[in-house]
Amino acid sequence: MGGGPAKEHLLCLLPYPEPKEIIHSLRKKFHGIDITYHQVTFSSDVEQQRKDLQSLPNGIWKDVTILYTLFTFPEKPSDAPNLKVVQLSSAGSNQIQKHPLYTDTDVTITTSSGIHGPQIAEWCIMTALVQSHKYNQLHDLQKEHKWGSKRSGMADYHNVHDMVGKRLGVLGYGSIGRQVGRVAKAMGMDVLAYTATPKDTAESKKDQGFIVPGTGDPDGEIPKAWYSGLDKESRLHFLKQDIDWLIVSVPLTDQTRHFLSTDEFKTLSQNGKKPGFVTNIARGPIIDQPKLIEALKDETLAGAALDVTDPEPLPEDSELWDLPNVTVTPHVSGTGSSYTERSFQILEENLTRKEKGEKLLNVVRRERGY
Repeated sequence: MGGGPAKEHLLCLLPYPEPKEIIHSLRKKFHGIDITYHQVTFSSDVEQQRKDLQSLPNGIWKDVTILYTLFTFPEKPSDAPNLKVVQLSSAGSNQIQKHPLYTDTDVTITTSSGIHGPQIAEWCIMTALVQSHKYNQLHDLQKEHKWGSKRSGMADYHNVHDMVGKRLGVLGYGSIGRQVGRVAKAMGMDVLAYTATPKDTAESKKDQGFIVPGTGDPDGEIPKAWYSGLDKESRLHFLKQDIDWLIVSVPLTDQTRHFLSTDEFKTLSQNGKKPGFVTNIARGPIIDQPKLIEALKDETLAGAALDVTDPEPLPEDSELWDLPNVTVTPHVSGTGSSYTERSFQILEENLTRKEKGEKLLNVVRRERGY
């Protein structure tokens, strides 16, 4: 405040216009931080990222200490010699895990985990009900201006079962899984939680991350039972628990790549005797996609709702597009009008904690990959 150089320089490189009121509020609150904002493209393509970097002013990286971004990073760590913290605007960190900032430095990396629960939970419920209530058939009837009838040859849409008494398995009971569990519980479902490591104490079951007020499961009280492990035996044991609907919300790591394949689908569905429904809002490669297609076609699985695929975009000739028991959306379940505001809330909280010398929220632990 005495006119000297700022202690910190926050550089925001995000794929949307500057939220001027939010940035103004941050500048007003944090006098010791210079804040620079540049809009970049929404693309993980390497060539596009190079173009974004080239469009930035010369020398912009030299005094940056905090980077807030989605896909755009300095080409090499030496370009940003004073960088201490990278805050990602995404819940996951897989987009930076092959970058030298992740592999060759001890720069602190944090995520925006915790902000996506409300909108993603609503997407999960919406797409599950579209399938279970046969809404696609009803939508087609409306477009044809037909009332329909039980004798119309489309009696399938009269065969609807509600969620009461059904069992939801949440593979990855983080902030998103907790909100899905909360909503499912309110609908009368039993909830089972699955985590990488055991949660066998009241304290370990608590959500230690950012929580949108009035959402989630802060104390971990919703699940009827908890399961854990990264090995196949533990995974199959969880899937044997008479699960009707499986939510996939684990991060993508080397250990979770193709976490679900033929054996898992057969176990979930009791060898096809009780076809389960699978929802993936995490990352496409967590599911062995060709094996998923097989399980959907031979009715081992009742259906799937996929906001993520492998690869993305989903190729035009993929069979997934035309399977009647599948809903595909273009990785949009986490978007919403509150996204920017909530993600900046986490940034603000971490700036406050950094100023006080406290532990930051949502720090990525490199040894586990999230």
